[in-house]
Amino acid sequence: MLTGIVIDALDVARMDRFWQEATRGRTDGLRLRFEQTATPKTGKNRLHLDLAGGPDWAAEVARLLTLGASRVDIGQGDVPWDVLADPEGNEFCVLRPGHPGVLAGSGLVAICLDTAEEDRHAQPEFWRSRADWQAVESHDWGVRLRRGPTSAVSLVMGPPAAPKTARNRLRLEVTHHDGEPGEFLDAAGERVPRHAVTPDRPSSGARSASSLRPDGVIPDAVPGRRRA
Repeated sequence: MLTGIVIDALDVARMDRFWQEATRGRTDGLRLRFEQTATPKTGKNRLHLDLAGGPDWAAEVARLLTLGASRVDIGQGDVPWDVLADPEGNEFCVLRPGHPGVLAGSGLVAICLDTAEEDRHAQPEFWRSRADWQAVESHDWGVRLRRGPTSAVSLVMGPPAAPKTARNRLRLEVTHHDGEPGEFLDAAGERVPRHAVTPDRPSSGARSASSLRPDGVIPDAVPGRRRA
């Protein structure tokens, strides 16, 4: 079962604090867990998070910049969303009202996993079984999965994928009720953290944001997807 996102961090405490405030603690029950690393970020991440900007999206972007985010140009051009980076350079997007697939007015609304063209069919099937989430949209651009039809957060997969030059800094985390802690490879050969069900204690050198409050649902969202 998909239970969270693991993020490598140079400064675990700072990143934990930033993302707790950036999401307002609204992650639809997914845990954000930060693992200590000594390696700075290089290149564009293959996985990024999308936040809902809400009706006053400009004010929300300003709030995030005050928290320590920065504007970044990854070649997105003139797009109807804002591309920012967290204090350690991890890209994320702030989506505006009416954006396709957004079912909440604030907090985390999408996890976007870039997928190579040759893996565009294998990856969604892999994550449907591992995450225990179901496909709610399938288009030429890729696939959107959700835990349930009205779940605030979706997992979006599709090409293109940025070249991989090192271990992914953001990784999906799954929990097995009968498995041993460790890592396994997904359909594209990416490492996926795996945890057995244990009392919720962050591991040494890691912290997890308190992120269990789901946001409200906007039922009239328009299906579709965009790429950052």
